[in-house]
Amino acid sequence: MFNIILFGPPGSGKGTQSEKLIAAYGLIHLSTGDLLRSEIAKQTSLGIEAKIIMDKGQLVPDAVVVGMISSALDANPQAGGFLFDGFPRTVAQSEALDTLLSLKNTEIGVVLALDVSEEELVKRLLNRGLTSGRSDDNTESVVRARITEYHAKTSVVARYYGQFNKVVHVKGEGSVAEIFTLLCSEIDKRLS
Repeated sequence: MFNIILFGPPGSGKGTQSEKLIAAYGLIHLSTGDLLRSEIAKQTSLGIEAKIIMDKGQLVPDAVVVGMISSALDANPQAGGFLFDGFPRTVAQSEALDTLLSLKNTEIGVVLALDVSEEELVKRLLNRGLTSGRSDDNTESVVRARITEYHAKTSVVARYYGQFNKVVHVKGEGSVAEIFTLLCSEIDKRLS
């Protein structure tokens, strides 16, 4: 089993690149953002709670996210690998994920960190907000709050996995195809 974390700030292209990587490598996609949006769309109690938190530009609590990931892993016991998109976002989540994977006799193979400038992120997120209907992408103040929250809390995940020599920084600006080629190159190095 080969597991990948695709890492980067909101708007860095994780969702776009995840789709391409899953198709290319036959991985199961675990996007906490998609899981949360599904809960919001269904108006479950978890979804309602998550929407209130997300609308403020804040992160959903670790216990909620870790529980969702654990359930998703349990639902796919025969998987050849997982691509984690938007998770983990904290050191505590990283440790919890490593513990979960260890219990399943596997681990994270590589953390691919997409690097994108803040101004490019703001531009991308505001454009996405115009077409997606996502309430966390439709005002610059909320977008900037999300980016600030990312830098304040989630960039430590790269440092956490860096201590295990699992982090590779990939330029996240350019065409979708160019970025995809860079990501594949790093994955292929580890699969061979």
